[in-house]
Amino acid sequence: MDLNLRSAPGPIDSGIGASAPPVIRVVVADDHALMRHGLRQVLDGEDGVEVVAEATDVASAVEAVRRSAPHVLVLGLYLPAGSRRELITKLRGRTGQTQIVIMAMHHQPAFARQALASGALGFVLKDRADSDLPAAVSAAARGQQYLSPPLAERLAAAQPDEHR
Repeated sequence: MDLNLRSAPGPIDSGIGASAPPVIRVVVADDHALMRHGLRQVLDGEDGVEVVAEATDVASAVEAVRRSAPHVLVLGLYLPAGSRRELITKLRGRTGQTQIVIMAMHHQPAFARQALASGALGFVLKDRADSDLPAAVSAAARGQQYLSPPLAERLAAAQPDEHR
C-alpha cells in the first residue's frame, strides 16, 4: 500500500477549488468526555474551525455526521458499540464529503495503515493532539492525508526499500 502523504480523491467542494473551506465544520467523537472537551478547546481555538457536535459512540457519531454535515470527523480509535473500521467504512459510504481523522494513543504503524486503508485521511497521536490535530483537520478538509510526524517516520521506516 502506498503510504506517501498525497492528495486523496474528492476534496471537499467549498466553491473555491481544492483549498480549505472558509469555516471547517468538525464533529468530535470519543468515548471519554475529558478528551472530547479538550479536543473541542484545541479546535475551537483555531481560526476557521468550528466544532459543531460531539459524539460518544458509533451510533451518535453516525447521527452527528448525518445531522451536522461536517467537513471533518475527528474519531477516537475505539468507540463503544462498533469498531473503527466499521464506522469509517459506514461513514465513507454514506457521506463521502465528510473526511475522517483518527485519534489514537497507539504509535504502531499497523493501526495507521488500517485506518487509512478503511478510508480515513488522517491519523493523529493523542499525545500530540494540541500540535497536530489542527493541521490534520485542515489537511483532511482539503482532501489531503496527514499523519503525526513520529508515526509518519515509523511508517516510512517500515516501508520495504523498493530500489533493492
